[in-house]
Amino acid sequence: TLVIMSSSLIVFSQQTPAPEQNEIITISGAIAHIGNGEIIQNSIITFEKGKLVAVADASTSKIALRGTIIDASGKHVYPGIIAPNTTLGLVEIDAVRQTRDQDELGEFIPNVRALIAYNAESQVVESLRPNGVLLAQTTPVGGTISGTSSIVQLDAWNWEDAAVKIDDGIHINWPDSYAQGRWWLGESSAYKPNKRYQEELESIKSFIINSKAYGKSTPKTINESFKAMQGLFNGEQKMFVHAYGEKEMIDAVTLLKNNGIQNVVLVGAYEAYKISDFLKKNNVSILIQRVHTTPDNDDDDYDLTFKLAKLLVDDEILVALQSSGQMAGMSTRNLPFYAGQVAAQGLDKEKALQLITENPAKILGIDSDYGTLETGKSATLFICKGDALDMRTNILTHAFIDGRSISLETHQTELWKRYSKKYSKK
Repeated sequence: TLVIMSSSLIVFSQQTPAPEQNEIITISGAIAHIGNGEIIQNSIITFEKGKLVAVADASTSKIALRGTIIDASGKHVYPGIIAPNTTLGLVEIDAVRQTRDQDELGEFIPNVRALIAYNAESQVVESLRPNGVLLAQTTPVGGTISGTSSIVQLDAWNWEDAAVKIDDGIHINWPDSYAQGRWWLGESSAYKPNKRYQEELESIKSFIINSKAYGKSTPKTINESFKAMQGLFNGEQKMFVHAYGEKEMIDAVTLLKNNGIQNVVLVGAYEAYKISDFLKKNNVSILIQRVHTTPDNDDDDYDLTFKLAKLLVDDEILVALQSSGQMAGMSTRNLPFYAGQVAAQGLDKEKALQLITENPAKILGIDSDYGTLETGKSATLFICKGDALDMRTNILTHAFIDGRSISLETHQTELWKRYSKKYSKK
């Protein structure tokens, strides 16, 4: 029995996080996709102590090859893919309540911090790395104000090690102006005006006004909810507004900005293409809803979700892709393929890559270190045999987070190796 248990632990154990980079590494000959729209066909990339010290064209540069040399001729190098708005590390098995820690009781709970619940040893988290997803925003859900998100890197011992940017923003679920009838109570399932919409907006407004007033006072009693909101008023944090309809988005941006919250990001934003001028005027960026979904309305174009990103990019809106929805954590591994789908709708492939590298880094406020392959930034990148946006050729050979050479093995690859031998010829 002990032997069986031991064997089982070997198969399903979490990969040990990589140690700090202790030698210079140079990648030569690869096609480098910088992440900002540029490509270097024959690149030389050197990094030391977790930072990129050289990113150049090997055909014209006289930079010497140093340290450990990785010959990546014919392969591609990309910056690490960034996944915003995920429940990674908060949910392990959707069907098992004990493994779900993405929600807390309460309607206005900005003081709830997703980071301290983040499980760095999640098997869902490790399954993303072989597709090039190396950073994520772990985000709470539920209620009206769900709590505070943080940015993590996906190869860590614990949440303290994983943290890249702590408490980057607060997430609010904007009420719908139309509501579907409660069929389980015998009501029609058709959509109808939400009679409580204005009342719900007043509740949000009241909470924000009271939070702002709290920050200007010297309270005798600490109010954790009001205290957690202060970063929104001084510009240290962003408000991520989960809203889909045209009216809801306009109401949200208007109400928040009129009450002192200037840094607003729309999440979902299904009808954002209808109000591009309004969004540009208010400097609002967008994390659009999952690409691989069906249209919301009967009269929408059948391919609206596929081409929504291009419509917004063409209108000069700062856009990034995310994977919220059912089984969101698991589907996050498909983020590069969502970008590939967007490219198939006519968006330039390097611009599509920006939607999962440079753009989310800008929106999440980590672009000084991540999102592109540029000298001085973090050596968070991966080498791929082919096009990373195509699931047929997204085959990684190496991946690095802050210069650390991370494992691409997961419980899934272990199972594949185990069972691939079952019917092999002796």
